[in-house]
Amino acid sequence: MSDHETHIRDAVALARSNAEEGGSPYGAVIVRDGTVLARSVNTVHRTNDPTDHAEMVGLREASRRLGSRDLAGCIVYASGQPCPMCHAAMRLSGIREGYFAYTAEEADTYGLQTAGLYAELCRLLSEQPMRLEQIRPTDETPPYAVRRDRRPE
Repeated sequence: MSDHETHIRDAVALARSNAEEGGSPYGAVIVRDGTVLARSVNTVHRTNDPTDHAEMVGLREASRRLGSRDLAGCIVYASGQPCPMCHAAMRLSGIREGYFAYTAEEADTYGLQTAGLYAELCRLLSEQPMRLEQIRPTDETPPYAVRRDRRPE
């Protein structure tokens, strides 16, 4: 069995165990240079924090362990296709490689709605179900101008 398959099986096992305990069926494993930095599950049911998805919990743990927000060189293994929030967080942290076991469309057949969210985000802002529009303050310089570090967060 390859390392990729070993880690993806671990993510799926974490997800299955979490679902059996009443949580969401999502697990993630983050690896760098062959070392597992984080094994995590979706903890939204425990924390009531809507950002506590398995990948987000794992990213936080890997960042703490490495003492850095830069997770370049890390690989994420997820039981399910990362939602848009997790996908974006992975990209913003410098991760350039990830694998998932099951698609968002497969999750949708069990009542989860990630595939629909991806589709909604591809629409124009005015066509999305959540109202989001720009209100630009007059006579203001964007706060981005004070940044010296040009890496997105």
